[in-house]
Amino acid sequence: MTETILPTPSHTVGPFYGYALPFPEGEQIAPKGHPDTTVLHGHVLDGEGNPVPDALLEFWQAAPDRSLAGAPGSLRRNPVTGGFLGRDGTAFTGFGRVATDADGHYALHTLMPGSTGVPYISVCLFARGLLHHLFTRAYLADGADPLLDSVPQERRATLIARPGENRTHRFDIRLQGEGETVFLEFR
Repeated sequence: MTETILPTPSHTVGPFYGYALPFPEGEQIAPKGHPDTTVLHGHVLDGEGNPVPDALLEFWQAAPDRSLAGAPGSLRRNPVTGGFLGRDGTAFTGFGRVATDADGHYALHTLMPGSTGVPYISVCLFARGLLHHLFTRAYLADGADPLLDSVPQERRATLIARPGENRTHRFDIRLQGEGETVFLEFR
């Protein structure tokens, strides 16, 4: 006889992850001191526009040469505890993990993703009150892109980071309400 296992209910995804998932220099995807470092930064905001101080964001992106391989072994481990000591400081990994500060702000230091189309960085958001993590993209320019083209024009701007001075891009994430960020569903 085959036993049927029923799924368990979802629980909120945080803020318990705050002590276990961040690692030293998780925001430093680009090698330190690289002349082409770009900063993607912004705030995570709730439905009333208040900052979310305990969110965690994961970022994935292509390397400037469009490769997706990353740099295996670029995260150094403590040989005694097995914990992370931080990045090796020279390799481009394509992956970062950043917690928001008390003002709901985050900053990611990276290199411009290579792309055959519009460059973007994939974002996964974990925050208190969410039953499941959320996925979105931060496009670093506007242009023709199959995903962007599928988003209604009035919502498209929520996926496009605003360029600033000195290789910075501002990308705020609004969880709900006016100007809610477009979140993606994967099946």
